[in-house]
Amino acid sequence: MNDRRDDTSKPGTEVSKSSIPRAIADHASGHEFPRDDRPTAMRLRKMSQRDVDDSVQRHLLFAKGRTGGARASFAGCDLGYLDFKSTELSGADFSGARLAHADLRSAVLVSANLFACDLRHTDFRFADLSRADLPGACLRGSNLSDAKLVEADLRDGVLLKPDARGNLVASGFETASADIATATAIRADMSNAKMSNAFVVQTDLTDSVLRNVRLFRADLSHANLTGSNLEGADLTEANLTGAILNGAVLYNAIFSGTTLTDADLAGAAFSNFDREAPHFAGARLPKVLDALGKEMRTMLIAHDVWIRSSGREGKRADLTRRDASGQSLSSVNLSASNMEFVVLVGCDLSRMDLLMANMSFSDLRDADLTYADMRGITLRRANLTGANLVGAQLSPINIIGSNVQRWGAHLEHARLTRAKLRGVDMSHASLQHADLSGADLRDTNLTGANLQDADLTDADMRGANLNDADLRGVTGHHT
Repeated sequence: MNDRRDDTSKPGTEVSKSSIPRAIADHASGHEFPRDDRPTAMRLRKMSQRDVDDSVQRHLLFAKGRTGGARASFAGCDLGYLDFKSTELSGADFSGARLAHADLRSAVLVSANLFACDLRHTDFRFADLSRADLPGACLRGSNLSDAKLVEADLRDGVLLKPDARGNLVASGFETASADIATATAIRADMSNAKMSNAFVVQTDLTDSVLRNVRLFRADLSHANLTGSNLEGADLTEANLTGAILNGAVLYNAIFSGTTLTDADLAGAAFSNFDREAPHFAGARLPKVLDALGKEMRTMLIAHDVWIRSSGREGKRADLTRRDASGQSLSSVNLSASNMEFVVLVGCDLSRMDLLMANMSFSDLRDADLTYADMRGITLRRANLTGANLVGAQLSPINIIGSNVQRWGAHLEHARLTRAKLRGVDMSHASLQHADLSGADLRDTNLTGANLQDADLTDADMRGANLNDADLRGVTGHHT
């Protein structure tokens, strides 16, 4: 069955089948692009950089309704390696063209026709491809980082392939899907795009926006979707085998029949989460969503929305005086949250985002804080006895728009007895009156740190950097 939920008859996007080169059609049928075996009659028309520049100028005149203007048509042309940087080519026709290795950075291609294009290794960084038609296009190895593909059409299309006599005939929907395999699309905005049956294998979509995207039967196996926003996305029967969705937003996403074998969903945010749902079989699921109560899950989801919307939506998390001892919050984002007096004894807090969080008076005894982002954190009078902070970030953070040039971690009067801090960057941290007795401070960066009246009895400080540190009133000996 083919996906018939999307309207495939888009006015103004028809392409002459006879104009599509055999090489493009062969690729749609699963073959490699031949280099020199195209029949002479089907060879792509080579264009020079001057030809392209002339067409761009005429297209600008056309867009402004001026005399001498003409809509740019590059259909069936070889445009490989040419320069289209910052060009305005909205509505231009590139159907069946070869743009491999071309430079289209910051180009405006709104509603452009890129049907069945060879876009391998094309540079689309910061380009605007909103509402562009890309069915059957090959984007293998292309760079779509920071590009805009809002409402772009990346569904399968009707391409051509040679029959036994070499004549071009229509190819079925199932063999002509848009191919984005191994592409890079970091921070790309693909909101409301149509990507049913698209081939997106091993593609880097880190921090991309895929709100309400239709990915029906799309193949996203082994794609990197870390931190991406898939809110409302239709993933019905999609293949996400081995995909990385750590920290992804999946509110109201549709998972019917989705394959998630070996997918990494640690830290992903769901509006509803059911471990027993069949589509989650074989996936690496976020411990926190499964282990914590409904109230806590709701709070974490609302906080994630608050962070991602810069405070416009959702709600800041307040865990004041809560006791979550022994539970896992690994990879959860609680940056800028209020966690005063929270009890997290023995908790797995590894890789958490605690940037600028307030954890004063918290009980973090024996907690695992390895590789947590704790820049600018406040831990005044917190108890971190025996806590493991190896790999954690406690370096200062610059606050934009503030007179404060550098905001270090605040650990005044904190108890860090026997804490593991080897190799941690604690430069410019405030550690006045902190108890660091027996702490492992080997190779720790304490440059510019304030250690006035701190207790360093039996602390192991071999290799520690104490340049410009304030050591007035420090007690105890160290080796």
